[in-house]
Amino acid sequence: MIRTAILGYGRSGSTMHAGGVENQPAMEMAAVCEVDPERRQQAHERFGCPTYEDYHEMLAREDLDLVCVITRSHQHCRMACDCLEAGVNVLVTKPWAVNEGEALEMIRTAQKTGKQLLPWLPARWGCDVKRLRQLIVDERAIGSVFLIRRAVTSFATRCDWQTERQYGGGYLLNWGMHIVDPPLLLTDAQVATVYARMKQTINPGDTEDVFLALMTLTDGTVVQAEYTVAVEKLPSWFIQGDRGTIVMREHALTLYKNAPAQPGDPTRYGTMQSAHEQVLEETVAGDLYGDTDEVYAEIAAGLLGQRAYPVMPAYALEGSRLLDAIRTADADNRVVTLKTQLDAEGASP
Repeated sequence: MIRTAILGYGRSGSTMHAGGVENQPAMEMAAVCEVDPERRQQAHERFGCPTYEDYHEMLAREDLDLVCVITRSHQHCRMACDCLEAGVNVLVTKPWAVNEGEALEMIRTAQKTGKQLLPWLPARWGCDVKRLRQLIVDERAIGSVFLIRRAVTSFATRCDWQTERQYGGGYLLNWGMHIVDPPLLLTDAQVATVYARMKQTINPGDTEDVFLALMTLTDGTVVQAEYTVAVEKLPSWFIQGDRGTIVMREHALTLYKNAPAQPGDPTRYGTMQSAHEQVLEETVAGDLYGDTDEVYAEIAAGLLGQRAYPVMPAYALEGSRLLDAIRTADADNRVVTLKTQLDAEGASP
């Protein structure tokens, strides 16, 4: 059994992650650490395990195989490094780091201690990404893709720590990897340049609730990724290829296939249409942000040495670098060029 502890038994820790541990036969909940006494009591009643207010005390007292760090974003790096130094494997929820510097510190600590560092990027298991990859990569259903638009839309406010920069709040860190990472799984290219805009619109606090990033990949593909505030939702995916277009609105996928013919008479350009247009519609079943039980099964397999956990720290590091570049592009109002070569630490894939 993988003796597991939850560090941060708040909304996400008590539902998504605790449920993932609870439903994984290879794991047992060995301890829970939470500063809120009421939530500690809830955890004790649920699992019958020891609970702690101070995670240092938990690390000193408990024999643990894995700690899941599910706290405020600005706490992730320090807590993860402390757990690694204590000889425990660590899962870090998104965003695993506030910036590249923190990401590198965690990676170096994991390398030094020989323990596993597991980034939480569940959208890589999303049902939409799986189906789109089948269509675009395996079947080439719309030919060569040249433009990918990925959007999440809401029209709601919040008043928690996620609106405060001092706690690592802001929608770029909170939502960024759900939005900018999945499009990159539809191509083997890396991000070459990025331009971005961020705004604070309807939320309180001092950080952004809207961001838009325009990325050019090394193969020439353009990716537009955004979290936006609107009453009417944008399509969650709008993907253009030279033989068709794919549009997704949550689980509803529509594939428009077209192979336009080139007319011999250039004056007919304005009215030419392909004779082979086809429209396919389907509903994609599953969780758009990844099935928690499926991800935790991969975590267990990785810790038991059955197979490597699919999300290497190097992938999450590249994500942190990309989010940093988005923030820099907005702050400086310029296009930022990203390095695509292997980094000197050997941390990049």
